[in-house]
This record gives sequence, structure tokens and C-alpha cells, in this order.
Amino acid sequence: MSEKTKVLEIKNLSKSYNSKGKALHDVCLSVEQGQFVTVIGSSGAGKSTLLRCVNRLIDPTDGVISFDGKNVVKLGKRELRQVRRRASMVFQHYNLVYRSTAIENVLQGRLGYKTGLASLFGIYTEEEKQQAFDILGQVGLAEFAYRRCDQLSGGQKQRVGIARALVQDPLLILADEPIASLDPKASRDIMEHLRWVADSLGIACLVNLHQVDYAIEFSDRIIGLKQGAVVFDGTPDELDAEAIANIYGTSYVKEHVTAPVEEELLIPNTLVTGVA
Repeated sequence: MSEKTKVLEIKNLSKSYNSKGKALHDVCLSVEQGQFVTVIGSSGAGKSTLLRCVNRLIDPTDGVISFDGKNVVKLGKRELRQVRRRASMVFQHYNLVYRSTAIENVLQGRLGYKTGLASLFGIYTEEEKQQAFDILGQVGLAEFAYRRCDQLSGGQKQRVGIARALVQDPLLILADEPIASLDPKASRDIMEHLRWVADSLGIACLVNLHQVDYAIEFSDRIIGLKQGAVVFDGTPDELDAEAIANIYGTSYVKEHVTAPVEEELLIPNTLVTGVA
């Protein structure tokens, strides 16, 4: 079997906000096509800074970030815009326009492909509209396409966020604490959908999590950050109690994660297909 393509490769990445210390220190990691990689660590360990350096929402201080064959650190505005099309982001607090409908929010994922008046006035092709509807169906929200986002539950809002990320036709999804604001049932649903994105669509996922149990259950690989440095890089099976204690500086107590009632769970691999 041939080796999968590396979508993202980070070498010696550092980020300093001031002279007192580094938010990231000499971070190295890679993510392959279709791979689900989780980043865990205490609050302030550098997880969000890491993700935001990948698409240059935050400018790194040192290092190389190679995405789709380009060093993101060296790119100008026009090239960076092109990179951000293919490295889409899912946010903890959804980052939706609540007065707009679900379908309108999903279509905003196409704005990175627009120029001029089309971008200013949000003009989309019929093909783009159909793609957005198809993707909403894939995340189980077809019937909510014209529902305003302020009328959706937290889990539904996050699925709109995933659909918006998918309509960008990404190579990589960056998910920054995507379940931190959700209850256990909705959290599991979102993790199932992200896992489906990796398995069925072949899109790499780099996901920040606080929930160690979910990281162990859903990940192909886990990165442990402590004070901005990688202190663990391995499979879920290799993440034992000693490794967790080292990452968090405390003993590990297994979380009680409750699975949702079966009839309420949207199983992604039973949803319609049709993503371009």
C-alpha cells in the first residue's frame, strides 16, 4: 500500500507574543490525507495558537508550515487567500451569522472563491447552491436549510459550521474545540461527523480537544502539547495514564461519556452522498 499524501507538515514552529516566553516552541508534526489528528493539552498549552498559525490567522515567529506543497509562512495575501480556501475552519462558538439561514451560512464558505461584485453581494451559481444543499443533507440538516441559525440548537449550529467548511472543498479541516460548548449527546454527534469527514471524504482533520476520552476514541493520532511544546505524539493505544499525567501535570480520571439514544443519533455513513 502506498504512503498517503502529507497534507500538512510543520517543522520547528515557534510563536512568541512577547519577550517573556513562547506560546509555541519548536513544534513538529504532520497530517496525512484522510487522517484524524487530535491535539490535547491544558488551557494555555498552545492548542488554539497552533491551529491559527496553520492558516495564518496568527503569524508564526519561526518555523515552516507546508500545506499542499506551499510554505504558508512565506505567502503573500493573494496566495494566502488560496490556501485558506483549502484549509477550512470549524470554530468553538460556531462563527455563524445568526440572522441568516443555514443555507446562507453554508454558502459563505464559497466566498473565498469569489472576486469583485460576486463576493460583495454574495452571488452564487446554481451549482454552488446545489452543492450547499447536498452538504446540508449530508450533515442531517436538509429540512433546516431555511431556518435562521439563531433558531438552531448548539449541535445543529456546529453542523452548519461543518457544512460551511466542507463547501470550501478543503484538503484539511481545522477544528478548534468544536465540542467545548456542547452537551455529551451533541458532542458525540459532532465527533461522529468529523470522523466521517476523514473516513468517507478523505479530508484530513486537525482537531483541538479538551476531552481526552473522545480523543482516544476518535483519533488516528494524538498530539500532546504542554507549555507550547510537543510532549506526546502517538496513537490512542500509546496514550497511557503516564503520558496523560505528563501532558496535564495531574493524574488522569476517566470521563463518563454518555452515548446518545440511538434514534436521536445521526449516523454520518447513512447520510446521502454527493460532495464534490
